[in-house]
Amino acid sequence: MGAVVSCIESIFRTIGNCLMAIVNGIASVLQAIIGAIASLFDIIISCLTCGRGGGRWRNRGMHSHHTTSRV
Repeated sequence: MGAVVSCIESIFRTIGNCLMAIVNGIASVLQAIIGAIASLFDIIISCLTCGRGGGRWRNRGMHSHHTTSRV
């Protein structure tokens, strides 16, 4: 009788481990997708504000003047 209970416990433990592995896999996929979307928005915001695309456009009219003092 003890062997039957042990076998049933082992089956339920295996099913539980399998379900947890599936849940962890789905969570990892969702985390990767959300991370990719966040990175994409970060790139877009960086480009629109001060990144490579917006830096030259904003600084087109600004020129720095270098002055030297005569001492």
